[in-house]
Amino acid sequence: MNHFFLTLSRLLAIAGGFVLSILILIVVVSIVGRETGLGAIKGDYELVEAGMAFAIFAFLPYAHLTGAHATVDIFTDWLGDRSQRLLSVVIDAVFAVVLIIIAWKLYDGMLSKLSSGQTTLLLQFPVWWSYVPASIAAVIGAVVGLWHAGVRVAEAVTGKTIAAEGGEA
Repeated sequence: MNHFFLTLSRLLAIAGGFVLSILILIVVVSIVGRETGLGAIKGDYELVEAGMAFAIFAFLPYAHLTGAHATVDIFTDWLGDRSQRLLSVVIDAVFAVVLIIIAWKLYDGMLSKLSSGQTTLLLQFPVWWSYVPASIAAVIGAVVGLWHAGVRVAEAVTGKTIAAEGGEA
């Protein structure tokens, strides 16, 4: 199961990287266009705003599974193995709850934008469209976070490593 969630998270991160690369290209072309007098890409800010939301949520599950989040080990290095495992349970459980809340509120925001009919200023595309990919990525993040918290509980109970930092066990 660890392999499935790691692969899913990796594919989502690759999609996020692809979207981020396109956004970088949009920004560069817009800046060059402004500086050369050719003009910027119409709605470049709107496109970047919509794409960045997806990219951020696309990277979260993979960063979580591989332990890529910043940690301050100076406060926990002195803890024993059992205490480290219990601390991991608490951290991962809280993170799973946060991811669930984020996914839920993004979904609520999408429904709100859908019912209001709000559109972007320049491109006039419905704002709720940008919520869809971000919400999907956030839901995947919440599922991965729940699974990972469950793994940490199992590790704390059994004392065995199921999912090592870095993703594979």
